[in-house]
Amino acid sequence: MAAYQAPLTDMHFVLHEVQRAAELCAAMPGTADVTADLMDAVLESAAQLASEVLAPLNRSGDEEGCRFEAGRVHTPAGFREAYRAYTEGGWVGLCGDPAHGGQGMPKMLAVLVEEMMMGANSSFALYPVLTAGASLALVSHASESIKAFYLPRLYSGEWSATMCLTEAHAGTDLGLLKTRAEPDGQGSYRITGSKIFITGGEHDLSDNIIHLVLARLPDAPAGPRGISLFLVPRQLPDASGKPGVHNGVSCGAIEHKMGIKASATCVMHFDGATGYLIGEANKGLACMFTMMNYERLSIGLQGIGLAEHSLQVASAYARERLQGRAATGPVNPAGSADPILVHPDVRRMLLTVRADLEAGRALSVYVGAALDTVHFDPDPQRQARAARLVALLTPVAKAAFSDRGFEGCVNAQQALGGHGYVREWGLEQNVRDARIAQIYEGTNGVQALDLAGRKVVRDQEGLLETLWEDIESFLQAQATNAALKECFLELKAALAQTRQVSDWLRQAAAGNPDEIGAASVPYLRLLSQLLYCFMWCRMAVAATLALSRPGADKAFYEDKLTVARFFMTRQMPVRHALAAEIKSGCATVMAFPAERF
Repeated sequence: MAAYQAPLTDMHFVLHEVQRAAELCAAMPGTADVTADLMDAVLESAAQLASEVLAPLNRSGDEEGCRFEAGRVHTPAGFREAYRAYTEGGWVGLCGDPAHGGQGMPKMLAVLVEEMMMGANSSFALYPVLTAGASLALVSHASESIKAFYLPRLYSGEWSATMCLTEAHAGTDLGLLKTRAEPDGQGSYRITGSKIFITGGEHDLSDNIIHLVLARLPDAPAGPRGISLFLVPRQLPDASGKPGVHNGVSCGAIEHKMGIKASATCVMHFDGATGYLIGEANKGLACMFTMMNYERLSIGLQGIGLAEHSLQVASAYARERLQGRAATGPVNPAGSADPILVHPDVRRMLLTVRADLEAGRALSVYVGAALDTVHFDPDPQRQARAARLVALLTPVAKAAFSDRGFEGCVNAQQALGGHGYVREWGLEQNVRDARIAQIYEGTNGVQALDLAGRKVVRDQEGLLETLWEDIESFLQAQATNAALKECFLELKAALAQTRQVSDWLRQAAAGNPDEIGAASVPYLRLLSQLLYCFMWCRMAVAATLALSRPGADKAFYEDKLTVARFFMTRQMPVRHALAAEIKSGCATVMAFPAERF
């Protein structure tokens, strides 16, 4: 099996030549010191950690899994040492608030680091990703005293964190949750209830685990407007700040899962545990979604990382595997057969994986740059505009990256035939590990509903219009670029079609709200096709410019243009089918009698 290797050349290309990250950083006071050289050094260090420390534990961690004994979770052999290396490198606090020990790096850099970790070892990566997301929620909503005490310990990795939302009867509909929070008269609360599907709820990697728990106060309104957020340590800190007495938090079981077996997915019980209110009472969902939106982008990167590793394995296999002869005549006449790369369908599968994951990587950096503008840019208007883009693109990125990432793992597995189905090559694990990314942090169907309903039909902020402006500005800037005319014509046509379908959906939903749910998944796919086309056009422009420079790596940039044209001609035509599916309406979807399902 080909070991995971971080695609640093491609990451440098997207970060520096497509997104021009150093220029963006220099223009914002909070990132002015983040130079291209510094970003490259971070990527090089992350690549070494991913390939030399995390990747070697991926298969063994899957085979051993987590063990649950006497209420404690034991991670697989090597994970504790890897976690120590991860935390000593300062990776948990990469984007953390410098005032509390974080490094303050931009998100457009961090998305590439997270992709590496997910590609090398998704199970391991989930532990620190949850901590980083919880830290962001605390930065945004916690009191100064809580931030000062907890953030340094979380950024250092000394303590880790979770988010506790789901209950057995309350998944997507969090308004149904029953976990209670009762004031204890001392400024804190007693938390009682049970949560399921809690990633990293219990483990042996860190000294303490901090749970962010959604619960109801005694006088809370019914439904989602009556939910508050609480910080609940597994162990209460003692006078010296070290983990002290147990806090009424226990793990009841761990789930036995299809994949990510080295990531502990826990049933957690809170029995009168001491908790501290984060943010305002009954505003817990807004606080938690600060974390959720961060996690959704990170979980999408799991799909990209695993597809990248799968492509590396499948490409190496396809270059060496001899089967059959090329239809146009032998290319390996001295051998018994030709490499399977001579077969068009093998090429189709591998190029599809490549086109999707590279566009997804570029989109992740684009969304990361918008998040950086929201966080670092001193101009309120630019902040507000970027916030609109983030709101629109978060559900698209999570769903598109994980859907196409899973499809990429399956395509790579298919290229290996029977060898892809056995453990030796590692692709069956990637398929199993990638599948969860379409489910957790809000299923992709829920992401599509959020996009079509809240972000399109009921939008009052002009979210789509902000994206249209970005694409139109790009097309206007490239109006005289004849070399890539066909790519720009496809982007222009896709933009016009997507705008027209969006208008249709808004009008149709006004007459029948079921039109939103019936259209939501193909609509998200249609919008992601437009975005991926936009990203490939941006990459094609950057590659064309690079080819004019003396000493450029011509093969690398020419490959970019070849894959761009493959995407335009072989993958973009699906937009017509998606538009037709959306416009077919909800009638046939809703016609089948419920009692006959």
